[in-house]
Amino acid sequence: MNTADKHFKFINSKTGYVIFYSSLSTTLTPNEQKAELDKIRAQVATKNRINQETVYWEEIKD
Repeated sequence: MNTADKHFKFINSKTGYVIFYSSLSTTLTPNEQKAELDKIRAQVATKNRINQETVYWEEIKD
């Protein structure tokens, strides 16, 4: 894994639990990052059978 990657956690806002982790390359533009995060959020919501609006992401800062 590239240390320049940005790391994100996806959280169920109803429970407060982290339900998924993901990393994105820092070479992506901000618009590309948002599009990819939205795509991942939709997949996570579908897999966990919850409303997509219930899932949000936060960048993990070290």
